Parts: sequence; C-alpha cells; structure tokens
Amino acid sequence: MPAKKKPTEEKKPLLGRPGNTLKIGIVGLPNVGKSSTFNLLSNLSVPAENYPFCTIDPSEARVPIPDQRWDHLCEMYQPKSRVPAILSITDIAGLVPGASEGAGLGNAFLSHINAVDGIFHVVRAFTLTDVIHTEGEVDPIRDLEIIRNELCLKDLERCNQRIEEIEKQIKRARTKELTEELEIMIKIHETLESRKMLKDGDWHSKEIEMLNSCLFLTAKPMVYLVNLSTNDYLRKKNKWLADINRWVQEHGGGDIIPYSIEFEQAIHGMDPIQKSNYLHEHNTISMIPRILRTGYKALQLIHYFTCGEDEVKCWTIRKGTKAPQAAGVIHTDFERGFICAEIMKYEDLVELGNENNVKAEGKLRQCGKDYEVEDGEIIYFRFNVAPSGKK
Repeated sequence: MPAKKKPTEEKKPLLGRPGNTLKIGIVGLPNVGKSSTFNLLSNLSVPAENYPFCTIDPSEARVPIPDQRWDHLCEMYQPKSRVPAILSITDIAGLVPGASEGAGLGNAFLSHINAVDGIFHVVRAFTLTDVIHTEGEVDPIRDLEIIRNELCLKDLERCNQRIEEIEKQIKRARTKELTEELEIMIKIHETLESRKMLKDGDWHSKEIEMLNSCLFLTAKPMVYLVNLSTNDYLRKKNKWLADINRWVQEHGGGDIIPYSIEFEQAIHGMDPIQKSNYLHEHNTISMIPRILRTGYKALQLIHYFTCGEDEVKCWTIRKGTKAPQAAGVIHTDFERGFICAEIMKYEDLVELGNENNVKAEGKLRQCGKDYEVEDGEIIYFRFNVAPSGKK
C-alpha cells in the first residue's frame, strides 16, 4: 500500500508591502545619532547638528549592499557594467513623547515612518555631556519604551478609525467579509492595547493580508542599532547592552547591532591601508556593512545575479519569489513569455571555474514556473513572446 502523502502546509504571505523596491527608515529620539548614521551608511552629508529636529524633511539615499559574491563575479567576468544590489534608506526626524498626539513634529514624523517598509531604530547608549539628550539622562530602556508606545498609539488610532468604518458598513449591509474583517481588526486592537507590536503577533494568512492592506507602523520589521562610545565599542563592553538585549527579547526579539558613530566617523576618513592597519591593531571591524546587510535581510529581500562580459548585475526580489516573477524584474516580457530559468549555484561556478565546466558537470539546472529563486543564484531566463496580434 503506497504511503500517504503528507499534507502540504499552508504557506503564509510575507508581512509587509509586496515588491522589491522597499525602503528602510532610520528612527529614534532626537540626538541619538540618526542623521550621523544615515551619513555613514549613505556616504552623503546631511545636517547632523546637536539640537532637536535638525532633520525635518526626510533625506533619502540608495546605498549599495556589500556582497563578496558580487565582487568575485565582477573579477571573473570583468564586465563593462557592474550593478550591485541596493537598499533605499530614509533619515526621519526625531520622535518625542506625545508624537502620536502631534507633539514635536508629531504627525509628519509618523507619516514619514508610514512611507517606509522597515525600521532602523537607533538607541543611544553613550554619555557625552556636550551632546544633549531631550529626555535628560541617558536611559536606553526608557527610549525604547517611548518609541514603542508612540507607534502603538498611532496604530491604535488608525485601527479605531477602521473599526468605526466597518461597523457603519455592517449597519447598512452585513456580509461575511465585513464580519471577518471586524473580527480581525478587534484582534489587532487588543494586541496594540497591550502595547505589543504587530510584527511580533502570531497571524494567519487572512490576518496578514489585512495587516498588509493597512500598513500599520508596528507591523514593520525593526533592527536595533545601539550607538556606543568608541571606548565601549573597542572593549566590547557597555553597561546598558545586557538590559537592551533583555528588553528586545521580551518584546518580540530582533537583530541588535552595537556600533559606534564616533568610531565609524574616525575611520571613515582614513586611506585603505591606514584603515586596515588600524582595524587589525584594535582587533575590530566596521559595522556599516553588517548594518546594511541586516536591513536588507529584515525586509525579506534577496538577489540573484545575471553575468556576462557586458554586465554583472544584482536583481533584488523578495524572498519566496518564483522564477517567472523574478524574470519580470528584468522586463515584463521575460515574465509574460517565461519558458524556464537556467540556474547555476554561485558556489559551483567558483569551484569549477567557468560556466562550461558547470554545464559539463551537469550542475546547470533548468527550472520551471513553480521554482522559488534562492539568494545568490546565477540565472539566465529563456522566454518567448509572440509578436503583437499573434498567439
């Protein structure tokens, strides 16, 4: 008797806006290092002064993602054009208590967060008397609580508005869809009232679809960037780090990256040899590449490569994207006329030396429309689009 097939598990949609052109915003209280972090990540120069609300209008930058695989492929192919993966970063004005009710830059600040898909939350964990703190003494846990509270309150306001709209619609014509939507919104409301961020909830597929349609602030993935002094960063010790880690784990978890703006600014102006010697001497590294890669990953972004003498290029897609939709990132015709994807693993190409050897070893695969593209694959798409008017 043949074995019974295991039931296939329902694949939940990803939380967040679909697509591959996602953005991450830098958020935090005033004077914690947001604009300085943005400058370091983007290698741009925007105002970063020692007073609240120095950043009013959000600055944006598209920043290359460090990837040694892409570097190596460029060396192999020596292409005329080299295009890395990109992360879009936005520097957002500092938040203060009461922002959800209009304090500080209030609603403008929160609307800027609404426009991004993920959050770099900068937390100050250094004491420096000539850099003021708007809340008095440095207290990272208090600052974490302020940000979480303001985002939850703003989401509660939006949730209440949606519940009122649904209830009015139900009075006119009750439907199964409206009843289900109301039940979901009530569950969302209860989660927010307990000051739990929506990204940390256990949601089924229909609930995720609802969350994605509303784009709540607390549903966005968050990476915690803990800004240390140079001394603490080099000695890998800080009196607040353990408490910050405990707080994050108790509130849904997430990536925590200790770094030092002071340290990063100091090494930024060094020439490559001087910088390498300095890092080796102090047994440390720059955290900028890790921050960029972690932000990219937090948005559920991956990329595949197309390679040739003309160009080596990274194509950004969302995790779980199937081959035809991945092809469509290059051109809609590639998706419309998709036949198959010819795929090489990066590791196979590096090990065997060139594409011909990969083919000879039988490691070039042809994958169909149900194949989910994996990070770092090298892909050539076969497609055929009939001329206009013909089928």
